[in-house]
Amino acid sequence: MDEKDNKKSYEFLAEDPDFSVMPVMISLIIGAFFAILNETLLNIALTTLMDQFDVSPPVVQWMATGFMLVMGILIPISALLIQSFTTRQMFLGTMSIFTVGTLICSLAPGFGILLAGRLLQAVGTGLLIPIIFNTFLLIFPPERRGSVMGMIGLVIMFAPAIGPTLSGIIVEHLGWRFLFITVIPFALFSIGFGYKFLKNVGEVTKPKTDVLSIVLSTIGFGGVVLGFSFAGEGNAGFLEPQVYSLIIAGVISLIFFTRRQLRLEEPLLDVRVFKYPMFALSVGLFIIIMMSMFSSEIILPMYMQGPLALSAAAAGLILLPGSLLNGLLSPVMGKLFDKFGPRKLIIPAAFILMGTMFSLSQVGVNTPIWHIVVTYIFLMFSISAIMMPAQTNGLNQLPKKLYPHGTAIMNTLQPVSGAIGVSVFISIMTSKQDSYLAHAEDPSSAQTMTQSLVSGVELVYLVAFGVAAAGFLLSLFIKKASPDDLASAEMEQS
Repeated sequence: MDEKDNKKSYEFLAEDPDFSVMPVMISLIIGAFFAILNETLLNIALTTLMDQFDVSPPVVQWMATGFMLVMGILIPISALLIQSFTTRQMFLGTMSIFTVGTLICSLAPGFGILLAGRLLQAVGTGLLIPIIFNTFLLIFPPERRGSVMGMIGLVIMFAPAIGPTLSGIIVEHLGWRFLFITVIPFALFSIGFGYKFLKNVGEVTKPKTDVLSIVLSTIGFGGVVLGFSFAGEGNAGFLEPQVYSLIIAGVISLIFFTRRQLRLEEPLLDVRVFKYPMFALSVGLFIIIMMSMFSSEIILPMYMQGPLALSAAAAGLILLPGSLLNGLLSPVMGKLFDKFGPRKLIIPAAFILMGTMFSLSQVGVNTPIWHIVVTYIFLMFSISAIMMPAQTNGLNQLPKKLYPHGTAIMNTLQPVSGAIGVSVFISIMTSKQDSYLAHAEDPSSAQTMTQSLVSGVELVYLVAFGVAAAGFLLSLFIKKASPDDLASAEMEQS
C-alpha cells in the first residue's frame, strides 16, 4: 500500500469519488451551534418561567437538570446508533427531534408541555455531538484533525458563551417564547441543507442490541448525573437518601455495565478504549477541565453577586471576555496542535490552569474587578489550550472501529463531570461557610455572612488548585498519538 492509498483508506470518505467535505461540515456545524446554544439560552429565563407558570425553583430547575440527565443517558447509546444508521439518517433524525422539541417549547401552554419539549431538545443535542465527532474523525486524516476539532471547539464554547447575553436581550425585548421561536428557522435550514448536501460516511455494521447493557447504562449514568445534580442544587446534601441512593445505584450499575461490556463480542460501549494510554490520559485531563469550567461558571457568579455586591448582569459581563476568548481561540489551538503536537500546548496550559486556581484561592472582599476579569481570561485560555488538543490526541490513537465508542465516552463525561464538579465544589463551599459561621461571634451579621462565603470560595479554589496540579502531572506524560490501525498498517508495510 503506497502513501496515497494509505491516506485515502484512512480518510474513510464516502464511496463517491467526488465527495465534498464542506457541505458535510456546514450541515453539522450549523445544527450543532443552535443545539448547543440552547443548553445555556434558557438559564437566564428560569426566573421568568417561574413567574409565568407559577412553579417553584426546584421544579423550574428541571429545565436544566432534565436536559443534563437526558444527555447523560442517551450519549452512551450513541455508539450503537451511529453504527446502526447512516450519517444522513442520524443527522436528519436528531435535528428533526430537536426542532420538534423547540416548536413544542415555543407553543407550550403549561410547564409540563414546556419541560417535555425541553427534554426532546436534549435528545437531539445529546445524539448530535457524538455524530459530529465521529464524522469528522472519519473524513479527516490525523494531521488535519486539530484544525477541524478546533472548529468544533469554537461552536461548543462560543454558543454557550453568548447564550446568557443573547437570552437576556431576547427575554427583555421579545419575551421568553422567542428563545425558541428564533431558533426554529435556523434548525429548519440546517435540516434542509443537510437533506440536500449531506453524504454518508463510514459504514453501517448493525451491531446486536444488548437490552441489559442499555438498562445498566441508563441506571448507571442517569443515577450518577441525577444524584450529583440534586446535591449541587442545594436542595439536598450528600447525606440525603434521595442523593446517596441515586449515586450508589448509579455506581453499582456502572460496575456491572463495565463488566458486561468486557464480556460481549459487540459491546454497547467498548471500554477497551482505555487500554490506549493517550486516550486514557486525555480522559483524565478532560474530566479535570470539565470540573474546573462548570464549577467556576457557578461559583464565580455567586462570589461576585455576594461579597463583591455586583448585579447578575454585571457578573455575566465580567465573565463574557474569557468565555468569548475560549471559543475564538479553539480554531487557533487546533492549528497549533497540527503544527506542534499536544505537549507544547497542554503542558504550559496545565501550568497556567494551576496558577489560575491558586490565584482564585486568594480572593477576598476587596478583590478588584480587573483581577477577576484577567484571572477568568487566563482560566478560559488554559481550558482552550487543553481541552480540544487533549481530546483530539486521545481519539487519534483509536482504530476506526472504536471511533463511535471513544466519542461516546468523551461526550458522556461532559454532563457527568459537570454534575460531579458543581456538586462537590458547592458542597465544599457550603461546609466551609457553615464551619465559619459556627465559630463566629455574630453569625447573623452581614459582614460575617459575607466573609463566610469568601472563606468557602477560597477553600473551593484551594481544592481546585490540587486538582489542577494533578492535571499538570498528567500532562507531563502526554505525547503525540498515532492511530492504532494506521500504525499497524505502516508496520506491516515496512
